[in-house]
Amino acid sequence: MSLADRDRAVVWHPFTQAATALPPLPVVAARGSWLQLADGTQLFDAISSWWTCLIGHSHPRIVEAIAAQAARLDHVLFAGCTHPGAVELAEKLVARAPAGLTRVFYSDDGSTAVEVALKMAVQYHAQQGQPQRTRFLALEAGYHGDTFGAMSVGDPTDYAGPFAPLLWPVARIPVPTVDGDPLLTDADMLPALAVLDRLLAAQGETIAAVIVEPLIQGAGGMRMHPPAFLRAVAARVRAHGGLVIADEVMTGFGRTGALFACARAGLTPDLLCLAKGLTGGTLPLAATLATDAVYTAFRGPDARTALLHGHSFTANPIACAAALASMQVAEDEHILANAQALHQFYRDFLPRCRDLPDVRAVRWLGGIGVLELQGGGYHDADRSRRIREACLARGVLIRPLGPVLYTMPPLGSALSDVAAAWDVIAAAVAAHR
Repeated sequence: MSLADRDRAVVWHPFTQAATALPPLPVVAARGSWLQLADGTQLFDAISSWWTCLIGHSHPRIVEAIAAQAARLDHVLFAGCTHPGAVELAEKLVARAPAGLTRVFYSDDGSTAVEVALKMAVQYHAQQGQPQRTRFLALEAGYHGDTFGAMSVGDPTDYAGPFAPLLWPVARIPVPTVDGDPLLTDADMLPALAVLDRLLAAQGETIAAVIVEPLIQGAGGMRMHPPAFLRAVAARVRAHGGLVIADEVMTGFGRTGALFACARAGLTPDLLCLAKGLTGGTLPLAATLATDAVYTAFRGPDARTALLHGHSFTANPIACAAALASMQVAEDEHILANAQALHQFYRDFLPRCRDLPDVRAVRWLGGIGVLELQGGGYHDADRSRRIREACLARGVLIRPLGPVLYTMPPLGSALSDVAAAWDVIAAAVAAHR
């Protein structure tokens, strides 16, 4: 029996309609930017295996760090204990994060990093004598994960539809989406900011925080917005006493050409959510960074004012070792420079794709390149499915977001491999109208 047949008998896959999905790809090995299937086929991982694989699969230095840590200390509870890897990683994150973020709270995945930030924001205000601040602002088309708080602040699309009665109400701000390079393209921000001003005038005293995906909204369609918009939103929310949460689960660790997108946008958040690329894509680990002002509000004479949140594998030593190794490899192998080189490639290549059939827009930022087709939403994607299958047949793995095709390859990828992948994508778009 094949691996795919065995899978079909026992496994339930995420974001997959089992009744209509193609058999899963039987991946048995990976190295660098390439996946190997059971029959020996090599696929270029153009999406970094759901945006996690930061540098490349099975990097030997990260693998070695994982093995060494597993032999020394596999795990210890993090309530009342600590270990060298957690402390060193927190020190490095604080040193590299936007100024003012001084405390690191570990968790396990991106949704949880967001959930922690939401809880911090609400409890912070309650302990500052403002218990009425329980509402959140979010950007339209945002996505922040699949736990209940994260679904609430995400846009109520098909991801969260069945759970809508259980989600709390969130006020949403329109986003001035741009095409091309969001760092260089102007957008009319006034209509969106006017909506925000009206919301704050009516609800400002009840707002706990605004949550944003800085510069680029991932699962919402790789929509990009200008830095000035983020700064204006943050300034207005802070003027009304709210906090700013930056969800960099996708954009963190160089994806936009800077270590953190909020720093590239000139935005210093009160809370910063990290995951995915934190360990180089090898092991689950997440972190929520906070300012001293937020952290200090949780200090008190008993547990009632503490943040009573945790996970069995919080700050797992093996995952921390992977993160430390990944961060060092990223510096040694000049990953930020690679992201900037990808940005230049997209700038030269993607505008030419506007001549392909039914192309609506192209945009790019750092290591992320986007081609958006005319068409419907996430589930109206027959053409995108045919394009994906055509790309697979020519050795390129993509996962379209409805009509949105994109690449976010490992930042250690050879530029020639990325260029070849986009030649395949462009040919598939031309052939499947």
